[in-house]
Amino acid sequence: MRRKVIAGNWKMNMLPNETIEFIEKFSPLVKDTENEVILCVPYTDLFYALLNVQGTNIKIGAQNMHYEEKGAYTGEVSAKMLKSIGVEYVIIGHSERRQYFNETDETVNKKIKTAFENELKPIVCVGETLEEKEANKTEKIITEQVELALEGLSNEQVEKTIIAYEPIWAIGTGKTATAEDANNSIKAIRNKIAEIYGENVAEKVIIQYGGSVKSSNAKELFEMSDIDGGLVGGASLKVEEFEKIVNFNK
Repeated sequence: MRRKVIAGNWKMNMLPNETIEFIEKFSPLVKDTENEVILCVPYTDLFYALLNVQGTNIKIGAQNMHYEEKGAYTGEVSAKMLKSIGVEYVIIGHSERRQYFNETDETVNKKIKTAFENELKPIVCVGETLEEKEANKTEKIITEQVELALEGLSNEQVEKTIIAYEPIWAIGTGKTATAEDANNSIKAIRNKIAEIYGENVAEKVIIQYGGSVKSSNAKELFEMSDIDGGLVGGASLKVEEFEKIVNFNK
């Protein structure tokens, strides 16, 4: 049975003092959950977050990283740098990174390989636009993205990759895919992984849903057969709201 993994993506929000306050309030509320809890915070909050989750069941992730180990890449942060301070997870290929910062399937693949080289656990985002959805291309787009993202990885690495299916049209819009549609898309991803890496690998891969996840829809989404938790945006910035999402099964 796959564990539910629920990650908050704070994006460009929260100062260090706000991060500390959030964790102080949030950690006692989720200490008894059986689900994996991750906070993916801005770079400037990572050190403070890591200090303040010590002794809790909360894991910390970054929101991006470069695929090179070091070099003349002003403003970038390497996997080795993240690992050196104790970061455990990293989001790779979020649609906002693809849209605004020219991320491609190729750079996503490079970053995943670099993450594994540095013992970071990647949360890899895939998803279709509204135009692609309306043209009935959802399955084609997301399975191609997954295939290209995982290219060249070993079976063991694929098993350890978390995939976040985030329909781009649902991110920050208040629109959510129906639980059935989200589950069908995630099943298509799992089937593609099975086709390439085998059923045993596909059954172990954590595949989350993301896109306007809220406490009001989390239970319905996360109880679907193939949805293994969520990558949560705006709702993860509010202690009470995110606590309800994490504790959806209580």
